[in-house]
Amino acid sequence: MTRIVPFREFYPAEDHHQHYCKTTPGPYEAYRTASGRDAYIERTWGANAWRSHDKPSRDELRTRLSSLQFDVTQRGGTEQPFDNAYDGNTRPGLYVDVVSGEPLFSSTDKFDSGTGWPSFTKPIDPRFVVKKVDRADGADGIEVRSRAADSHLGHVFDDGPPPSHLRYCMNSAALRFIPADELKSRGYGMFLWLFR
Repeated sequence: MTRIVPFREFYPAEDHHQHYCKTTPGPYEAYRTASGRDAYIERTWGANAWRSHDKPSRDELRTRLSSLQFDVTQRGGTEQPFDNAYDGNTRPGLYVDVVSGEPLFSSTDKFDSGTGWPSFTKPIDPRFVVKKVDRADGADGIEVRSRAADSHLGHVFDDGPPPSHLRYCMNSAALRFIPADELKSRGYGMFLWLFR
């Protein structure tokens, strides 16, 4: 039996343990392999499920993204309403950051807002996005960005459906859609629970 006691004091780890996976990649990879963690993750959720969602260099993004995708994600642009890839998409699946592949939104939280952009009541996890006050165009809005790649995604408004009353109004150009039946094969098997 484990005794539960009140939390009293936090002891930070020594400096050599901070960002261990980045400062000592060889030993860290050996540990991951020897522990069986990666084999278990791959068996359970699919290949590359734990991969990093780092932001590629600006030069790489210029060659990999379309001009619209680059403008939206890197310069805070906005695509045209009703003329984008995912506004009318009703297939089950996951919406990920087009820049880094980090998971952001689920089709289970998508709704037709009538605005011409894909809209969601919430992100998969609030920690997956960052909200910032946006005072562009003289109005106070709340910009939504991806956490790892810092991509501009869109804005959040308080005119959505209950219970949250939030409308995450996203640009299709900032997203890539992964169909639910491809989640495991594309390394997102850990999110299959959203569609069961």
